[in-house]
Amino acid sequence: MLKARLEHDPVYGRCLATSEAVESGDVVVEELPFAYGPKRESGIVCLGCYRFLQFGEDGDSLDRCELCDWPICGSCMDDADDHRGECEIFAAARVTFAGNVGEDGVCPQLDCITPLRVLLAKEAQPERWLNEVAPMEHHEQARRENADVWHADRVNIAQYLRGPCKLAERFSEELIMQVVGVLEVNAFEARTSQGYPLRCLYPYTGILAHNCVPNTARTIHPSEGYKIRLRAMVALEAGQQLQHSYTYTLDGTAQRQAHLREGKYFTCSCERCLDASELQTHFSSMKCGQCTEGWLLPKHPTGNWPSMNSSWNCRACDHSTSSEEVRQIVAALQAEVNAVQALDMGPKRLEESERLLRKYKSLLHPSHYIATSLRQLLIEMYGRVQGYEMVQLTDQLLERKASLCREVLRVLNIFEPGLSRARAMNLYELHVPLVLLAKSGFIASKLSGGELRARLVDAIDLLKECVEILQHEDQRSQEGILCGVAKQALQQLTISVEGLGSELD
Repeated sequence: MLKARLEHDPVYGRCLATSEAVESGDVVVEELPFAYGPKRESGIVCLGCYRFLQFGEDGDSLDRCELCDWPICGSCMDDADDHRGECEIFAAARVTFAGNVGEDGVCPQLDCITPLRVLLAKEAQPERWLNEVAPMEHHEQARRENADVWHADRVNIAQYLRGPCKLAERFSEELIMQVVGVLEVNAFEARTSQGYPLRCLYPYTGILAHNCVPNTARTIHPSEGYKIRLRAMVALEAGQQLQHSYTYTLDGTAQRQAHLREGKYFTCSCERCLDASELQTHFSSMKCGQCTEGWLLPKHPTGNWPSMNSSWNCRACDHSTSSEEVRQIVAALQAEVNAVQALDMGPKRLEESERLLRKYKSLLHPSHYIATSLRQLLIEMYGRVQGYEMVQLTDQLLERKASLCREVLRVLNIFEPGLSRARAMNLYELHVPLVLLAKSGFIASKLSGGELRARLVDAIDLLKECVEILQHEDQRSQEGILCGVAKQALQQLTISVEGLGSELD
């Protein structure tokens, strides 16, 4: 750890706080993973590079390790350091990979890999295990209450490793189930340089306190052995608790709470969750059906939603409705959005998204998370789909894209202030229509040279902030590549503005 210290909070338990005052962008924690491997409930993946592999219905495939018969692609056959530990165990025990995949695309046999790698790392790094990993929360009692999942883990992982893999003398069932819980509660998803998902266990970063308005952001660097760097999103005082979001910040309170209860086994009571208006954004508010100006807000935003005993109340006319009715409406709308998201990237997907956004004006607050998700979809489509490519967009549609970006950024500025990856992506998206509108306005003699220069300077400011945020990303990641593109655009715009400046002088 660099600028953080371990603390014990009466609510959060073991957590981290700043050891000194830090500025926005400062690295506060940096560490290598204790272990990493395939995600839980994955399909068949290479155990070296984690890319998806195609196996026949009878398990036939050439992508198998020559020593143990488990999945390894041809590129990793001679150089799969990640796979060596389990390879020796599988080969010695003569357990083969069946290649069975369920209707959901999940291969249960691979669920044992990452827990096994943690167990092997425990043997290789006993002090780190004892001091850093063993104390991590694993919520055994809460996990036991989900009997089906507990039983599946016990059979597919604990009993499989101790039985067919012949590890009973090395690892107890209790220890294996502890490791399964530690991973479930604390592991982070990462991506390889090629974009394939996996999960990593970071003993210090994994114990960060949660907040739905986080003050830290992480970057994981596959080119450095999946080293994680945790940076302050905003300036922090000495002794201030470091907080991360373990759920999607652009979900509504009910959705975030459900995710945290089911996956992390706690209920969040941060300022945003306790405020029915979600910090005055009305991110979950519904249109009142009885008056023209009111909004329905939950009476108990952090309750066991959707409880039939709670209610949603209008602050303008005192009208109320049950959370079950709200749940049904939201579920129906979300199903419509999901159907649109499932469409191929094309004009129909864009036009349907616009149609739903218009339709929902009479049902949702303009900033509702469902409306916000549609805006994010539209931002990504305007300029990229057939018939709506950037050179084809009229000034009206360029203004539309810019307006969508500003609306999403208004929400992100509250929920993810400072160095937010999502903010950076939208800042980049916003600069493009601003530049094109400025140039077309100048060509049409609607803008003077000075006005053109001022608007280009605004776009430059957006790109500068985008680069400031994304410069910390792994260069080969999607965000790192975008940072390079933004730097080039920034350089070209700066040259254009300097040329305009000399002409105006």
